[in-house]
Order: sequence, then structure tokens, then C-alpha cells
Amino acid sequence: MHRREVRDPVVEAEGIAMAFGSNTLFRDVSFGVERGEVFVILGGSGCGKSTLLKMLIGLYEPTAGRSRILGQDLHAAESDARRALLAKLGVMWQSGALFGSMTLLENVMLPLEEHTRLPPAAREEVARVKLGLVGLSDAADRLPAEISGGMAKRAGIARAMALDPRVLFLDEPSAGLDPITSAGLDQLIKDLARDLGTTFVVVTHELQSILAIGDRCIMLDKQAKGMIAEGDPRELRDHATHPTVRAFFRREAM
Repeated sequence: MHRREVRDPVVEAEGIAMAFGSNTLFRDVSFGVERGEVFVILGGSGCGKSTLLKMLIGLYEPTAGRSRILGQDLHAAESDARRALLAKLGVMWQSGALFGSMTLLENVMLPLEEHTRLPPAAREEVARVKLGLVGLSDAADRLPAEISGGMAKRAGIARAMALDPRVLFLDEPSAGLDPITSAGLDQLIKDLARDLGTTFVVVTHELQSILAIGDRCIMLDKQAKGMIAEGDPRELRDHATHPTVRAFFRREAM
């Protein structure tokens, strides 16, 4: 498998392995994410995509190998250094993970309350700007139960952006959405990457989204227990020789 040299990486993985007891999920996973790109982690169900994301943001300790965010080893960082590094990351979980008893505005303000000393008026102003960036200015006072699934995903992205992170991690942003809503969310991700220069790491198995937003990708495989492809997703669609990669991108049965 060809591995491209990455200049100025903001996310790096070197020989990463994850195992739960005797069950090895993946091993020898190495890649780098360049500043400002939309990088996609893809693969079929059960291959370890979301687990890899959780490892990169420090929720899981790798069984082997190491990872770095913005040049620092998150797993080795302690106390204030770890908190400072985590503040440079934003995460949107699969469902949006909004607090149901809080309005969208209050949800987006929460990281600002926890991690900054901004006065309430300034926190509200920042939160309204973030909601505006994702097209939810008119929904600021709604509760999560009062909005659609697509709006909840957008609100989750707004909250992830509250602290102006250097890297945004999105876990299955298009899952469960209709094609039109999914296409709108894809466009939002592309617009934010272009306009804000934010680096995105996106976990998904949605083929149309992968091709729409991905600058580069890696593909994990459950059978191989690791990476089986890396590169531009459109190049992989058109020129992949690995049978599993070819089947994935061409929607072929195996």
C-alpha cells in the first residue's frame, strides 16, 4: 500500500494497535493528517473507525504505537498540558449528543462556560456566531426535541467549534439523514474547512459523503484488522486494485 509523505501534520498515528482482551480490532495503523484538509476514516461496520477516533482524542489508550495531536502526545500529557491540548480539539458525536433540557444556544455556550472566563454576554455572542456559521441563527432558543436530525448534527458541530478548535473530529455526521439533508451537511463541512481553515477528521461509511468531502482517506478492514488503503477517495474509486477497496467504492457484493 502506497503511503504518502505528509508535510506539517496536525494529527499523526504511528503503528497504532487497539485490542480488547484477546480481540485485536486493528494493528499497525499509521497515517498523518495535513493542516486544513478533510481527512476521512472509512470502512465497513465493525472495523474500528469510531474506536480509532476515540483513541486519537484520548478516550482510549492504544495497545501499541503512538499518536500525536498538534505535535504533542495526548496520552503522555498530564494535568494542565492535557487540558490545554484538549481545548484545541472539537468533537461531534454521532447523534449530536445535545443536552435535551438545554436550548441550542445553551448547548453551544456550555464549553465556553467550562473552559473560558468570558462574561455571560460575550459567551452568548460567541455561541450565536457559531450557530450562524452552521445556519441555525433562527433556532437558537429551540430545544433539541424541537429540531430535525440534520439540525441536531449542525448544532453539534456548532458546539464542537465553540472554542475555535484547530482540529474537528466528526463521528458519522451523515448517519441517519436523508440524501438532501446529508448533501447539505457535506457542503457545510466543505465550507467550514475552506473558510475557517479548520482541519477535519471525519469517521463515516457513507460513500457519497466520502467522495463529496474527503481530500484524503484511510480505509480500515475488519478481516485484515488494519488499514488496506490510503489516498484520495476518488482515485481509490477509479483505480483501486484491492478487491475489498474496489467493492466498497463501487458498491459491489463480495
